[in-house]
Formats: sequence, C-alpha cells, structure tokens
Amino acid sequence: QVQLVESGGGLVQAGGSLRLSCAASGSMFSINAMGWYRQAPGKQRELVAAISSGGSTNYADSVKGRFIISRDNAKNTVYLQMDSLKPEDTAVYYCLSYAGSSWRASLGSWGQGTQVTVSS
Repeated sequence: QVQLVESGGGLVQAGGSLRLSCAASGSMFSINAMGWYRQAPGKQRELVAAISSGGSTNYADSVKGRFIISRDNAKNTVYLQMDSLKPEDTAVYYCLSYAGSSWRASLGSWGQGTQVTVSS
C-alpha cells in the first residue's frame, strides 16, 4: 500500500500563494495517477486537481487558471502550486494515489491531509 505524506499547508492572505507537496512511498508511484482533493468544514470532499501517469491533468472549474498540479517521478512527489488564493480555498487538502494510471481509475490511498487557510 502506498503511503502519502503531505506538506506545505499554512495560513496565507487572499491573493497569496502556497505550494503543497505529497511524498509517496513505494515503487508504484510513477505508474499511478495522483490527485489533490480538499474538504472544507461542513462540505463534502471534492476533487481539486489530478494528474495521470503520463502527465495529463484535470482541474476543478473553481481552480482552473490558478492552481497547477505537477509530478516528479524521480522524487516520488506530486505538487500543487496554488496562486491567487481566495478565502473559499480554505480547506484540508488531501493527496490521493489512484489505483491505476488514469485519474478515472478508482480511488486508492489517502494522505493525512494538510490545512490551508486563506484570510480575507
């Protein structure tokens, strides 16, 4: 089973930037799609961005043009660069390893989450 450890969350003012990282254990990282989800208080967990093993990406409409997902297979790490942050981006952000090469695959392993708070 893949183990995922997120980092990079914190408190930032609206309009600011943060970069989240997710380090994965195991040799399967490069063949699995990876994703970032978020969950705000009282809301369901939602997809933010996903990247396939081949590098194709998918974004929620609410973050298109502001967030970029990328991966470094040599470092077993996936990143989420978040720019022009808004208070509504405040949530716990979770890293996910899909059970396949596409972000249409079933969900696999989750990280423990990292808090992102955007102040107005």
